[in-house]
Amino acid sequence: MAKLKLFEYPHPILKKKAEKVQKVDDELRKLLDDMLETMYASNGCGLAAPQIGVSKRIVVIDIAHEDEEPKPLYMVNPEIVWQSEEKEISEEGCLSVPGQRAEVERPAAVRIKYLDYDGKEQELEANDFLAVAAQHEIDHLDGVLYIDKLSRLKRQMLLKKLEKYRKEHNA
Repeated sequence: MAKLKLFEYPHPILKKKAEKVQKVDDELRKLLDDMLETMYASNGCGLAAPQIGVSKRIVVIDIAHEDEEPKPLYMVNPEIVWQSEEKEISEEGCLSVPGQRAEVERPAAVRIKYLDYDGKEQELEANDFLAVAAQHEIDHLDGVLYIDKLSRLKRQMLLKKLEKYRKEHNA
């Protein structure tokens, strides 16, 4: 396994719609494993392939707490097939927008169809934090970042803070 390079906003790959995966094979499973290692090493709870410069519709998620056994979720070609009318607001961050967080409104629950690590079709009903993480990562596959869901003013303020954060951490 290998830790991969993370691409940060405003890299163009993050705005591109990712391509559907044709088959789940050993090469793809290695990429999934590398993505999971990268996500863990970066203290993330989700990672989409575009964030590592790969324009494919694949996502890894693990919302287990540090004191819990890891529960990785591998999603190939994930698709939201249902979402609740009820909305929830929660604070989100992103490995591609380091050091920043903002409140985002999303459906409280979703149902997702996807292929798992072995290429088997799965369906998952997600709510609470898993629903947020899954929607956030699936958005990445469509070239959407959580900051795109903010008002123009909030996004501008967050991007100013991001600039300051980068100056402080890259000095």
